[in-house]
Amino acid sequence: MDAVSLMHLVSGGGSIQIYYFRHQGDSWFKSLFVRKVDPRKDAHATLLTKNEESNLYKIQFHNVKPECLDAYNKLCEEVLPSIHADKYYPCELVGTWNTWYGDQDQAVHLWRYRGGYPALTEVMNKLKQNPEFTAYRKERGKMLMSRRNQLLLEFSFWNEPVPREGPNIYELRSYQLRPGTMIEWGNYWARAIGYRQHNSEAVGGFFSQIGNLYMVHHLWAYKDLQSREDTRNGAWQQEGWDEVVYYTVPLIQHMDSRIMIPTKASPLQ
Repeated sequence: MDAVSLMHLVSGGGSIQIYYFRHQGDSWFKSLFVRKVDPRKDAHATLLTKNEESNLYKIQFHNVKPECLDAYNKLCEEVLPSIHADKYYPCELVGTWNTWYGDQDQAVHLWRYRGGYPALTEVMNKLKQNPEFTAYRKERGKMLMSRRNQLLLEFSFWNEPVPREGPNIYELRSYQLRPGTMIEWGNYWARAIGYRQHNSEAVGGFFSQIGNLYMVHHLWAYKDLQSREDTRNGAWQQEGWDEVVYYTVPLIQHMDSRIMIPTKASPLQ
């Protein structure tokens, strides 16, 4: 190496000498500050999901006109279970709820498509030919103020959502992560989920593929709000939970929580 610059900083009569060196090829000085990233050959989805499964999920958020919520729920109860039960459609209604605390007058639906994107496309094409579903969409449109959806995959270390008896309340905790942190989040939560299984509260964990990206959804079930409080406080008594929280909070840009009540049509009660 050869010295290419010499700077003298005078302070209080003393002298501080700072040397900058250049190495043939890469800069030694720059290497102190530039983090090298190992190239990956796999997408995040491949690394985080159950490889033996090919389930795709769709979550729908419908903001309903306040005066129409009862009629909206009744309409959904008449149509959605028939699609769920019909083997002609390769999809399942995982759960359907009204938001109790959070966004008011909101319905949330979670669908599973066994077979991934081809199953989703098949269902969409078949429903276009279903007169009952077409009438349902037309009537539903009169009741909505807005709607949005996301396509999700499930984390490999979470339970697959299965029907459960009630009564329960459900919490959907949604996290908007900083881009590039999904693998890190998954590594921490693969360990953390073990701290949250004691009361069978873990229902499902998902991350977005289409819609808002780097979005994570955790779905929990509790008997009531006090049970939720007790269960969450209990996690802090377990060694290691505080460490998970400490390292995952900096990965989050934004988060919110919905407390939801299942409707009559929901397999998750």
